[in-house]
Amino acid sequence: MTEQELVARAQKGSEDAFAQLMGAYQNKVYHLALRLTSSPDDAAELTQEAFFKAWQSLSSFQGSSAFSTWLYRLTNNLCIDFLRSKRRRQVISSAQSLDDEELHQREVPDPRLTPQGEVERQELREAVRQAIDLLSPEHRSVLVLREISGLSYTEIAQVLDLEEGTVKSRLARARLALRKILLAHGNLFAPPPSN
Repeated sequence: MTEQELVARAQKGSEDAFAQLMGAYQNKVYHLALRLTSSPDDAAELTQEAFFKAWQSLSSFQGSSAFSTWLYRLTNNLCIDFLRSKRRRQVISSAQSLDDEELHQREVPDPRLTPQGEVERQELREAVRQAIDLLSPEHRSVLVLREISGLSYTEIAQVLDLEEGTVKSRLARARLALRKILLAHGNLFAPPPSN
């Protein structure tokens, strides 16, 4: 059964069809929420909320974009609302335990690499993750969708309901902001001045 057929059946009230759609997109939605919130617990809760909201508003899905685009937009909006609410409550803390194994995916190191090199790469990944956490929700969304989720400019424009040109300029500003944060924290070094 195609995705369009599953969506059509789910729109008519088929819980089985919606469950199949959930199965197909659950990991992608969770990882998007995780990248935006940096919290496994918050991401799990937002994933559930995204699918609940998708089920409730499935009748409003027109099919003018892919179901995944519609679902990513819904998830992105929930995450941004969550982050704004969290910021308003003054609860945001960028410091996270380095011992939290759920946050770190274990990778098999390349045997050609030195242990020191691997430690440096892990430290850089952690520094980039923390720097992304410091970006505004709008900059974080566009950066995560492009660089981590691998969506095209067109797909990002659909997910965020923006013009493609706005996506490109927001992405450029997000990259610049990320670079400034990394430079400020000593995780990047400015290139030597050219003569």
